[in-house]
Amino acid sequence: MSPGSSPHWISAILRWPLLWHAARLALVSAYVLGGLAKLLDFAGAVAEQEHFGLYPGWLWAGAAIAVELVGSLLVAINRYVWLGAGGLGVLTFVAMLTANAFWTMGGHERFMASNAFFEHLGLIAGLVVVSILSDEARAHPNRAARSQTV
Repeated sequence: MSPGSSPHWISAILRWPLLWHAARLALVSAYVLGGLAKLLDFAGAVAEQEHFGLYPGWLWAGAAIAVELVGSLLVAINRYVWLGAGGLGVLTFVAMLTANAFWTMGGHERFMASNAFFEHLGLIAGLVVVSILSDEARAHPNRAARSQTV
């Protein structure tokens, strides 16, 4: 085993085909739940958008629902992942800047908002990583298939 490489048993787990599906689904799970919650309480979703200064609230709420549900579906089914993850990433970035503007806050509120800001930044990074891996697998299908059988 070379320095920095995973032990064989870890590599075997990471190559387990269902793990790739489960990880993509877990990555978008909050967006699926958020999109469904907004869809089931559209008036509340509109009020939330307007609370953060996004007008007209109905347009932003509708866009958020569409991006959360369609983007999540694309990532989950591993089709047009770049588009789904990109849309989710942009939506998350807008949310970070509006809902987690920690630089405008003080005290405990600042602490909580800065944590949420950087958690969302990590989520955007996860969406980028899943896009890279999906693109790599499509660009080199033999390499991806080979790694699944080792």
